[in-house]
Amino acid sequence: MKKSKKLLMIWTILAMAAMALAGCGKKNTNDDIVNIGITDTLSSVNPLLQDGTEVVKYTTSLEFLPLVELDRNMEFVGLLAEEITTEDNKTFTIKIKKDAVWSDGTPITADDVVFTYLLWTSPEIGSVGMSMEKIEGTGDDGYAESGATSLSGVVAVDEKTVQITTKTEMALHTFKNIYGRYILTLPKHVLKDVPRKDLLSYDWFNAPTVVSGPYFIKEVDLNHYVIMEANDNFFMGAPKIKKLNFKVVTASQLLAGLRSGELDLVQQTMGAILREDYDSVRKLENITVYDGTPVTVQSIFFNTERVTDKRVRQAILYGMDRETILKDLMKGNGEIVDGFLASAGPFYDESISPVPYDPEKAKQLLGEAEADGWDKSTQYTFYVNSGDTTFVQIASYITAQLGELGLNIQINTVDISTLLSVAGTGEFDMLAVQYTFTPVDPYTDISWLLSEGGWTRYYREEVAQALEKTQRTTDMDEIVRNYRIVTGYTQEDVPMIAAYVLSAIGAVNNRLKNAVPDVYGTFINVHEWEIAK
Repeated sequence: MKKSKKLLMIWTILAMAAMALAGCGKKNTNDDIVNIGITDTLSSVNPLLQDGTEVVKYTTSLEFLPLVELDRNMEFVGLLAEEITTEDNKTFTIKIKKDAVWSDGTPITADDVVFTYLLWTSPEIGSVGMSMEKIEGTGDDGYAESGATSLSGVVAVDEKTVQITTKTEMALHTFKNIYGRYILTLPKHVLKDVPRKDLLSYDWFNAPTVVSGPYFIKEVDLNHYVIMEANDNFFMGAPKIKKLNFKVVTASQLLAGLRSGELDLVQQTMGAILREDYDSVRKLENITVYDGTPVTVQSIFFNTERVTDKRVRQAILYGMDRETILKDLMKGNGEIVDGFLASAGPFYDESISPVPYDPEKAKQLLGEAEADGWDKSTQYTFYVNSGDTTFVQIASYITAQLGELGLNIQINTVDISTLLSVAGTGEFDMLAVQYTFTPVDPYTDISWLLSEGGWTRYYREEVAQALEKTQRTTDMDEIVRNYRIVTGYTQEDVPMIAAYVLSAIGAVNNRLKNAVPDVYGTFINVHEWEIAK
């Protein structure tokens, strides 16, 4: 395709997809209220129903603290935990902060942590995920025995010490990322008498009366807002902002909301500011803009059980002009990589060159596949998150490009909750989502995604072995070598495509002090945020 034709296609798609709204409400002048703009709806605010989205993680962890969290420098900071240590990468010792208490004054203890793990591993609850199958005392499905009151792999050593044992070796950074950041400790003294089978639908979580974090949820409408009030008994210090609201808006409303003062903060992984609005947001005199760490990958996943011929997947990769997408649609805000690792992470290998745009190679691969029985009339369904307006536009550009190669790809735009549900069931051919692979622990997500039970339904022994080797060493060169193997097979078999790595912006109203939006660490000091007088 000639350059002029290519650009015409881009700008035509942009013009068709652009939306304009006159405003986003009135200026927020209340000194006790902060409004945060988010562009995805929530699936739940129940900590036992973590779905992997940032908005669910952060809203729930403002009530129920994780053991640790990552700061802006991608270093683990203790929240409930004073420290997490291991000597053999199998037995992990967690020391809970001595001054950590629930909002009702009850000490937070090792028993609360054990209780929480019993809930996560309970077949009566039936929740899945969070790698519980790696904990001693659970089955391959991650569950303990029905009605279990103890778990051999999770033991309270004393009031403030927990010991967790895994079945196989696990790197300390992986342990901290999975169990430290995502398992939110719950109050045993409040929930112990609630039948486990009722906990996933327990209304108490929509307005809990006892929390460990800086805020309580007071009211929630999953499609529109979460209203929070300060926990004045927060053991790290009473929040200075007494009311914190998360407002669900469209991406096209963020600029207007920031301009008017209706929105005080937009964080990079929860609020997708439109790329065409970046310059306008930067020019707002009442706003400070922060460039986020480029670690979020705009990922396109294949269900390899449905798109079975890897030559078709390879053709889609070769037929996608990612450099033009980055330059013209993303305005240069990001980078192109293959696989899961962005350059900001410690395991990135700069010697790996991304697969280039080569439509002739794509045609050749499709021809070979057709000669071996692939039906070129096959229609593929491509699920895209409606909350990411920028990628909705880009997806149209991609499918138009691939259509010129003879590929029939139909976009299905759905909200994030529906998209994640579809991903879990495997009822898709292609699926796009912004996926933040934790730079200090990419293993957790990659090992799941590249498995028979993961979204891609893809498994290769060489990949699995390379990933496991990253857990058994602290030698940086060896870890990088093993991730290089994973990236190589990702380029060859194409279970996923990294369309680009986002360098997204966050924004904060100048009236709000001590708040710095970034991919990680935004809410670690939320109790210290305050309105300038």
